[in-house]
Amino acid sequence: MTDVSLATETAKDEKARNQWWDVWDQFRSHKGAMAGLFFLTFITLFCTAGPLIWDVDPGKLDIRNKDVRPIYTAIWDGDAKVSWARPMGTDHLGRDIMANIMQGGRISLAVGWTAMILAVLIGTLVGVLAGYFRRLDWPLMRFTDLVLSLPLLPLLLVMMLLFRDPLRAAFGPENGIFLLIVIGIGITSWMQTARIVRGDVMALKEREFVLAARSIGTPPRRMITRHVLPNVLSPIMVSATLGLATAIITESALSFLGLGFPSDFPTWGKILFDSVDRMTAFPERVIWPGMAISLTVLAVNYIGDGLRDALDPRIRGL
Repeated sequence: MTDVSLATETAKDEKARNQWWDVWDQFRSHKGAMAGLFFLTFITLFCTAGPLIWDVDPGKLDIRNKDVRPIYTAIWDGDAKVSWARPMGTDHLGRDIMANIMQGGRISLAVGWTAMILAVLIGTLVGVLAGYFRRLDWPLMRFTDLVLSLPLLPLLLVMMLLFRDPLRAAFGPENGIFLLIVIGIGITSWMQTARIVRGDVMALKEREFVLAARSIGTPPRRMITRHVLPNVLSPIMVSATLGLATAIITESALSFLGLGFPSDFPTWGKILFDSVDRMTAFPERVIWPGMAISLTVLAVNYIGDGLRDALDPRIRGL
């Protein structure tokens, strides 16, 4: 085979190779991102598929077996009531802690993903409109600055106090609080995404291919969907991962303050709140939900770092 044909075949292979394979190759070279992806997959399977194996009712009260400690606690507390049947122990009402961690993880992750999607949709819409249409830039960005200037946690607390009872009456105790928390976090977390997307859209709309498409009469809606949005997916995906971490922390903070789900509906923040009063005698009850929140948020942040590097063509391939 001649050098010309060999070069031609190599060029064809490189052209046929999907761009997303290059993104994946760069992503998996980031050790922190791969570790974060592994842990996020593990904790998701633990919370969703775990109850199929550990089929203990998280709300079942067993007063006779209350305050059972994990078996390893016998090392430093020989008088503790331990049991192999309760790997994470039980609380002061006899409820299984591992079953509650699984149930709380499903709720916390569901709130985080749903609120993140809502925030990304709002932020992307505002950012694209402000960046592409000059007449909308000033009012949308001033509104974004206004929302950014508000103290978000007190605003969320006010929203919880004002709308909790009406939504609980309309949709039920669990569904009403879920909607309130998701909407509250979503409408207070979109501003960073909007500012990032606006900056990228303003730079993108002056590129040659966008100007060429505009010169042949491409309507704005088609221009945005076909040329602008596909080229701003990188910052949107990175903002989504960071938004997921923010949503999980915010939901845990609200539950820790006692303004989240009902007391018989566990989340990681609620479990942490219920364990604080007895954390001196039973420190493991604080460690389990605290580690779940911290490691999940850390894993999501590492995934965001890996996506940022993998989706940036200036870094990819270095």
